[in-house]
Amino acid sequence: MNLKCLVKLRSCREWLSTLPVFFLLLSVIIAGNGGLIHARLLDLGELIWHDYFILRADIPTPDCNPNPDIEAQLKKLEAESADSSGIASLFDESPFDRNAALLSLQGARKLCVDKYKVAEQNQARVTVAVVAFRALEKSVAKFSLYALEKQRMILLLTIFICAVTSTLKQHHIAFRPIITLQDHYLSTIAQLSGNSIMLFSAWCYRKTLYLSASTVDHPEIHLLLLIGFTSLIAANLLQLTKPHLSNVVHNHGHWLKSLLTIPLYIFMSYFVAGYFFLLEAHWAGPAIFFSLLFDQAGLFLNIGLYIWVGMLLKRTQLGDLVFKIFIPWKMSAELLAFVAIIVMAVPTAYTGASGIIIIAMGTIVYEELRRVGARRQLALAATAMTGSAGVVLRPCLLVVLIAALNKEVVTDQLFSWGLKVFMTTSVVFFIFAWLSKREKMHIAPVQQAYKPFLLALVPLLPYVGIVLFIYFCYFLILGVKMDAFSAPVILPVIILALIIYEKVFVKVVQVAASEPEGHKFEYSVRMASSESSVHIGALLMLMGLSFALGGVIERSGFLNNIPDTFSSVWLTLSFLIVVLVGIGMVMDPFGAVVLVSGSIAQIAYNNGINPVHFWMITLVAFELGYLTPPVALNHLLTRQMVGHEETAKAALEGDSFWYRHEKILLPLVTMGTTLLLVTIVPVVFKY
Repeated sequence: MNLKCLVKLRSCREWLSTLPVFFLLLSVIIAGNGGLIHARLLDLGELIWHDYFILRADIPTPDCNPNPDIEAQLKKLEAESADSSGIASLFDESPFDRNAALLSLQGARKLCVDKYKVAEQNQARVTVAVVAFRALEKSVAKFSLYALEKQRMILLLTIFICAVTSTLKQHHIAFRPIITLQDHYLSTIAQLSGNSIMLFSAWCYRKTLYLSASTVDHPEIHLLLLIGFTSLIAANLLQLTKPHLSNVVHNHGHWLKSLLTIPLYIFMSYFVAGYFFLLEAHWAGPAIFFSLLFDQAGLFLNIGLYIWVGMLLKRTQLGDLVFKIFIPWKMSAELLAFVAIIVMAVPTAYTGASGIIIIAMGTIVYEELRRVGARRQLALAATAMTGSAGVVLRPCLLVVLIAALNKEVVTDQLFSWGLKVFMTTSVVFFIFAWLSKREKMHIAPVQQAYKPFLLALVPLLPYVGIVLFIYFCYFLILGVKMDAFSAPVILPVIILALIIYEKVFVKVVQVAASEPEGHKFEYSVRMASSESSVHIGALLMLMGLSFALGGVIERSGFLNNIPDTFSSVWLTLSFLIVVLVGIGMVMDPFGAVVLVSGSIAQIAYNNGINPVHFWMITLVAFELGYLTPPVALNHLLTRQMVGHEETAKAALEGDSFWYRHEKILLPLVTMGTTLLLVTIVPVVFKY
């Protein structure tokens, strides 16, 4: 296919959004792997050449004289000493010491000879092999360091390219989707005003920085911030003049319902601007706290990578094959939902947040549960809870962040308690699923199921082999284990390898009629990148404004008005639960942990709450907040992933209050009960 044909087959969005985002994410992966490779190259260099760290740079030939005329120098020094007068004589009260001068000159000559010797030895050891090796090692180091220095810029470009895509696709996170023309105009006008507020604040922020006497760090960030919000405004204006009507099914709607189509990050921008503009007259405030996102650029780029991994995984048959191994057991819907919660805890532990795993793998979980007969309400409930149980398991990055910010706890303690909390959550979910079952829970006899089960495992063996091969390559060659820090750059390599395996070796690949190119590797990666760009923009804009919202909570002094001590431990725990669930309802987990670490945590410690116990309460309370209306972020993300049509159909199902609202009630009673158990039991048993 020639270049002209290729250009015609690609839309403007793919050239302007999908392709740049793909290269930005790819640069993060290459830089991350480059850092791992560079560390291994240094070890390898030291193993092959002793003192390789000295050989990394050429030692220049010394400019001193190794064979000086000692006698001539002594006479010169003696003459200078005899001729000293004026101010110099005030500091030269003792006569010239010829022996001391001689020892000094001899020492200098020896030092010079040693320098020549070291330089000659170094130059002799710098062979062609050393030159070639260090050229490779330094190139890898230079690229990795450059990418690390540019992380802020990469994150900013990723956020705004993806945010513009989310805006044009009407895919920002909101309470309800746009389904009427009235929804479209009201939501777009609200976005236009909210983005204008942030643009004004960013302009004031940049102006304030350049008017100050201090040096401006990363000046390109402040310029790109202006360009980013300007681009969002341009997208809003384009939508107003040429509305995108593919999602609109009605011409008219109710104004109050239309308000719910305004993205959550816009509501946050209004609230934040109202506080900073009206109460503090601090015009740069919203942009300053939004920019805190870029101080943790690596963390949020990892979130983008996890979302991309999820979209890539959706393009493989792995999810289908994993759930097929449970088919021979003929589990009831509730039992399979319980199994899904357990299985999905593992990827959640690596991604570090339940919202990320819903975006990454929520579609797979929902579709597989529905495929085996789970009712829509139950499938939605399980999908919304997909990651809620796994955020306390090793090696969750959220737990690592808690340990880094709080010297009172260490990761081993947190993960040890986290395993108990995970088991508690799983058991509680199973009990409520059992109590709410529509039919008797059942599972096929072992004698009947084990042979089909083993046969279902066979197609998974190549996938397991590929995963283990890549894992051991990293471990044996680079000396790296897959943990919370390395997983973001290793997992994309694994999933891409799985896609290549399917496209090359798997003979039967089901391709949808709407995707005639579905059998091609390039098409799968392109479509995954396209879907990722929409979700990354929606989630990271929400996270950025949640940082600003955290700034409002911090600066308002609300937390400072909380008493340092309470009359009883039970009153303390009750207060903590209410506050922590409330924070979980409005903030992303990483920003919430930073806020709680600097304020509420000390209140808990002052009132005798065990620090590890407090952080287990915090993590479970956050998850309850993400599942609690009216915001219920995890439910909003679930609806975004499975589609409005499915959630609308689910709302029509059920013959009782519980079954009509099971998607909300089951997660609430599960996490609510878990929170009470995690809060009360350790106190009763005195830790």
